[in-house]
Amino acid sequence: MKHELYRATDLPVLQNRTFADAASARASAGADMRLVQDSRTGLVFNDAFDADKLSYDSDYQNEQAHSGQFQRHLDDVEAVVARHFSGCSLIEVGCGKGWFLELLRERGYAVTGIDPAYEGANQDVIKAPFTAELDLRAEAIVLRHVLEHIEDPMSFLGEIAKANGGSGLIYIEVPCLDWIIEHKAWFDLFYEHVNYFRLADLKRAFGRVLEAGRLFGGQYLYIVADLASLRELDASSVEPLRLPDDFSASLARAVDIVRRDGERGSAIWGASSKGVIYSLFLQRAGVAVDQVVDINPAKQGRYLPLSGARVSSPQEAMAALPDGAHLFVMNSNYLEEIRRMTDGRFVYHAVDSAAFQ
Repeated sequence: MKHELYRATDLPVLQNRTFADAASARASAGADMRLVQDSRTGLVFNDAFDADKLSYDSDYQNEQAHSGQFQRHLDDVEAVVARHFSGCSLIEVGCGKGWFLELLRERGYAVTGIDPAYEGANQDVIKAPFTAELDLRAEAIVLRHVLEHIEDPMSFLGEIAKANGGSGLIYIEVPCLDWIIEHKAWFDLFYEHVNYFRLADLKRAFGRVLEAGRLFGGQYLYIVADLASLRELDASSVEPLRLPDDFSASLARAVDIVRRDGERGSAIWGASSKGVIYSLFLQRAGVAVDQVVDINPAKQGRYLPLSGARVSSPQEAMAALPDGAHLFVMNSNYLEEIRRMTDGRFVYHAVDSAAFQ
């Protein structure tokens, strides 16, 4: 039995895929979300998800490590890895563009990466989806921001455990659903993320947990566990979830700011997942910001799915925006970094903060 938590229509299928022109972006694929909780497992997922709609390629850009703040987060992750995996052979499933993999290699780890969207030249990275047929084993597995994309996450973990001989440790990191609910971050719900986890969900999945907690200002969950202890989920003690009645009410505040103070100028800072959804929902509410900004050079000058919004560099946006313009900062973890980068010239709205709700 399932009960519905949230519904959205025509979301970008791949919110981190960018396009060379606005027309292609606006014509890109969309799909619906029906977020439900399964009473049998306690897991929360998009019941309308269709994995066949997703195809990752070199136009998929989700690298956050251009930010010093995010690099500090990766250092925090490596500290957890070091506590449990020091001296172990590693496999990073879903290594992305390879930033964390290269950080691990620089710090002395023997690590093999797997990811179909990898673009680098490291011969130890296999540019393919993970399957047992790759016939790879290691003493520990790193699984960062992968499990939220997998239609049947428990079966996928079972495949990893089986491929690894039913043994070894695993580090899992995923977005935190409790944080999304607490911060009413409606712009943190994506079609591409089929699953939404709480820390209790991850802990229930394993009989032996070495360490677990939150990272990145509480936005991410992590767990270090023994693959041999993977078990079926029992939701007998799980309380049903419910989103706040005003979960998406902050959209109206942003619309009002842009509409009321349009002559002052406005921008969204952050053209990754959150900014893609935010700009799209503003557009559908009848307003548009003047700039969508991102520090990732691979996104700059390209266009976001469905909205067709163009991504500017920080330098381009700063030259175009007048002092006192409204900046909607998609992630409060970066607020001070952005304030410093822009010399405090603007009015800053951390849209995931209690002050903006």
